[in-house]
Amino acid sequence: MKSISGKKFCKLIEEKGWILKRINGSHHIYNKPGSDILLVIPVHKNDDLKIGLLKSLMKLSEIEEADL
Repeated sequence: MKSISGKKFCKLIEEKGWILKRINGSHHIYNKPGSDILLVIPVHKNDDLKIGLLKSLMKLSEIEEADL
């Protein structure tokens, strides 16, 4: 699986219609209109997200690996 930074993942989900609700420290919290799901994405400089976290975020946001 391709690794991606938190900053790039934020840009990707914003293109898919997710809206930045707030920032708490280094965690960006996104919400999608009409959905109760919150995505919490850690943005630590340009560090890559860990694979387990990335898979979980992709599943919640319905993003395919080909979109990365």
